Amino acid sequence: MTDQTERGLARALVIGDGSWGTTLALLLCRNGISTTLWSAFPEQTERLREERVNQAFLPGVALPGEMEFTADPHSAAQGAELVLSVVPTQFLREVAERFEDALPGDLPLVSATKGLEIETFQTPSRILLEVLGERPLCVLTGPSHAEEVARGLPASLVAASADAGLAERVQGAFNSDCLRVYTADDITGAELAAALKNVIALAAGIADGLGLGDNAKAALLTRGMVEMARLGQHMGARPQTFFGLAGFGDLVTTCYSAHSRNRAVGEAVGRGERLEDVLRAMNMVAEGVWTTKALFGPEAELRAVSMPIAEQVHAILFEGTDPRDALLSLMRREPTGEMAGFAEERS
Repeated sequence: MTDQTERGLARALVIGDGSWGTTLALLLCRNGISTTLWSAFPEQTERLREERVNQAFLPGVALPGEMEFTADPHSAAQGAELVLSVVPTQFLREVAERFEDALPGDLPLVSATKGLEIETFQTPSRILLEVLGERPLCVLTGPSHAEEVARGLPASLVAASADAGLAERVQGAFNSDCLRVYTADDITGAELAAALKNVIALAAGIADGLGLGDNAKAALLTRGMVEMARLGQHMGARPQTFFGLAGFGDLVTTCYSAHSRNRAVGEAVGRGERLEDVLRAMNMVAEGVWTTKALFGPEAELRAVSMPIAEQVHAILFEGTDPRDALLSLMRREPTGEMAGFAEERS
């Protein structure tokens, strides 16, 4: 095992005790970094401390004895050299406010949340900086189902930051024989790709529920990727970011995996189940549902961007459109060029 000094990090804090937050804390501990996992619920903290397993979100995975747990922001932050935020987007602002007085102003943040805030259309990193103040920030994302990563199955992520040194520090903290982390500098693209692929995963699940077959799903993913990159470019991201781990890699995983909550929600809706009933039966968050709502909310920036798949997902989830009618709407659209809608790249 590489020791703490080689990784340049001795102590870390992970905010959020869901499956991915627990997994990231586990990875840091395995790499010899003293890590505290913060939960919003004191009773959950006690269960984690006593049982050494997160039965609610990551059952069957033993948590090391050296991992610490707390529900107190100030004790959680004490001595931390790096803070990871892994809180669902719609709860992130409220949780970040609880840490306003606990985190020093120069303490680096890593955002590992995928989504868009419904009311503001803000990405998780912008919410964090808005609440906690400007500071070094990195986005950690990519194809990464917690159920597999926690078991040590091989995976790759991308650490995106305008601060190359911080991206490399995050890379060093997580790299192992089972996890390879790449660095990048397009934060906007990495976050938008991570959020938007969940919308396409809902569409892929709906296609599965309708039994549309492999050809339709392949076309859906490909055209969905174009929509993601088109919106990303409109918002200042580089289109090529969407064809890397944060976009293409995560899209494939989320649209095909049995672990994917978003795909499963879409499949249930495609079979005719009501969205409200599907969500009520889940104990985890399907971020794609709320990202879809944010895309067409009051702060949406889609007015100049063509996103027909996302539009139909929104119509199915929130406007009562029958999935088969949505399919016909997509198939009967005016013929167009495959890459229409992209602005020319500036040199």
